[in-house]
Amino acid sequence: MRYLQSFHRRLRYLREAGQLSLADVANMCGVDEARVRSWEASELKQRSYPGVNELLDLCVKTETPLEHLLDMDESGDRDQLELPGLAFSNSDDLTVALKELEQEIDRIQLSDEESEILRRFRKASADNRRMVMQLLGG
Repeated sequence: MRYLQSFHRRLRYLREAGQLSLADVANMCGVDEARVRSWEASELKQRSYPGVNELLDLCVKTETPLEHLLDMDESGDRDQLELPGLAFSNSDDLTVALKELEQEIDRIQLSDEESEILRRFRKASADNRRMVMQLLGG
C-alpha cells in the first residue's frame, strides 16, 4: 500500500473541498457509504483501500489527477519493482499504452504446442530432461 499511505487524508480533503458527501463519493465509485468511510478512516486497523476501478472512477468523476490522490514521491521509486511490459510504452495515451501491452502479452504468450512441450518436459524424469537439454544444445 505504498502509494496509498496518505490516501485517506487526500480523499477527505478532495471530498470536503468539492463539498461532496460520503454518499456522493459512494455513488461515484459504486460502493456503499461504509466503504468510503473506511477509506477515510484515520485508524489504520479500520482503514481499507479502493480497488483500481473505484480509484479510477473517483478520478474521472471528480476530474482529479491520480497523482493527487496517491503518494507519488519520485525519490522513493528507486527501489520500486517495475512490472515487465508496463515500462516499455513511451505513450501518454492510455489507449495506445494498453494496445502496446496487449501486443507484448500476445508476443510472449506460449502457443498450444509450446505449452504441451513444456507440460511434457516438466513431467519427464531428470534423466530425460537432461537428454532433451543436450539435444537442444543446452
